[in-house]
Amino acid sequence: MRLDARILLRWLSSAGTTLLLSACAVGPDYKRPSAPVPAAYTEQTPGATRPAAPAPTPAPSGEWKPAEPADASARGKWWEAFGDPQLNALEERVSVSNQNIVIAEAQYRNARAVARGAKAEFFPTIAVAPGVTRSHAPITRTSALPGAPAGTATTYQLVGDVSYEVDVWGRIRRTVESKVEAAQASAADLETVRLSMHAELAVDYFLLQGNDSERELLASNVADDEKALQLTVNRHAQGVVSGVDVAQAETQLETTRAQLTELSITRAQLQNALAILVGEPPASFSIATAPAGAAPAEIPLELPSALLERRPDIAAAERSVASANAQIGVAQAAFFPALLLNATGGWEGGSLTRFFSAPNLLWSLGAALAQTIFDGGARIAGKEQAVAAYDATVAAYRQSVLGSFQEVEDNLATLRFLTAESAEQARAVAAARRALALAQSRYQGGITTYLEVVTAEAAALSNQRTAVDLETRRLTASVGLIKALGGGWDASSLPSPRAVLAKHETPPGGGRRTAELAAAPPQ
Repeated sequence: MRLDARILLRWLSSAGTTLLLSACAVGPDYKRPSAPVPAAYTEQTPGATRPAAPAPTPAPSGEWKPAEPADASARGKWWEAFGDPQLNALEERVSVSNQNIVIAEAQYRNARAVARGAKAEFFPTIAVAPGVTRSHAPITRTSALPGAPAGTATTYQLVGDVSYEVDVWGRIRRTVESKVEAAQASAADLETVRLSMHAELAVDYFLLQGNDSERELLASNVADDEKALQLTVNRHAQGVVSGVDVAQAETQLETTRAQLTELSITRAQLQNALAILVGEPPASFSIATAPAGAAPAEIPLELPSALLERRPDIAAAERSVASANAQIGVAQAAFFPALLLNATGGWEGGSLTRFFSAPNLLWSLGAALAQTIFDGGARIAGKEQAVAAYDATVAAYRQSVLGSFQEVEDNLATLRFLTAESAEQARAVAAARRALALAQSRYQGGITTYLEVVTAEAAALSNQRTAVDLETRRLTASVGLIKALGGGWDASSLPSPRAVLAKHETPPGGGRRTAELAAAPPQ
């Protein structure tokens, strides 16, 4: 018994030594791919310029450099910059109840489970097989096999098996590395969805407020048109104006009413969209009419190079590149032999009374090298596939970077031009109101027909609606710029490998099972 234990101890010690010596991992070490980054943005939003910050220190090759957020940057609950309590309340509900966020969070938990499953290959597999066998040998067996027992017998077994693959070439390490980085990409995807849902709600909310402003404007015009129609009818009864003027006044009134009804359709659709975003059935959700009152938020800019650390979609693309790079090592490890260790031990006997005795002990130790000699080019094709997948992820990463700069530039340009256009439109509205006042005065003085009033009123209403639309577009462009800049997120929020592989994570957000993003950056 002691001899057997010493043999087993020496065998395990030898296996451990082999494991420690097998520190190599085939395949390329990861280096973050380069991406085209401009020195500065072409556009600058009015009032948001600030002195250029010093260029960030480049990260060492193969590392994901955590961002260094500026104090002026939008952080966390960026929607609070608009100063709208109702918007703030709705955004809080998105974080808790939006089903797209719940889906992304579940996908992240799945990716973590996959990574922990890959990590399990670092450990030996232990199996135990207790059993009882009842057998009967015929009397004729004694003549065929002299010395064999005849009759009925019971055999008890308790056998354990330990098997282990020594990670000589780093196949397991590269697999775990790939799965951890895929989980980090999934965490970044979760933040991308979260940012998108918050931004979509803000956009729909401002569109709803713009709609309410237009509806308020049209309702006021309907009231004015009703008074104008009554005045025209009275003047027609007195023989001052013709029936044409009455028909024109009726046409103007009904046209305005139809426009108001059309806006009511749009409002209902926007309200339903908001209900879905906060995870509530449209039938039980409503928002009181509230004309636009928020002003576009002032959004500080950083150097374009900081955008690579700010955008969760870029982080997801970069982590996908790292995961694909590790898969090349997995494919390359298939060209080398696998070292398999196995140990079996237990007891077998015909009686339970002295079952755990030395005569009943059985054990075996073994090691094997498993090497594929011929596979018809499957391993070569596997490596080529891994390299091609890596190249595709690199291109996707660079495309994501380029697209992010386009989004920032588009929203900066939109805000700049909309600001100038709003000022011009304000002057147009003032001129249209003066023209309408003159037309109404001329009509009441009997100088002109009601057609001049209709024309002036239509021009004034159109210009007023355009002004409301421009303000709404400025608000939505502000949201678009915040989203394009990452919404205050930064790469240091990605979960570390240790957090990914941890058995338990503390779910933030009031107990909901959402992904915990550890403070430490990936290693």
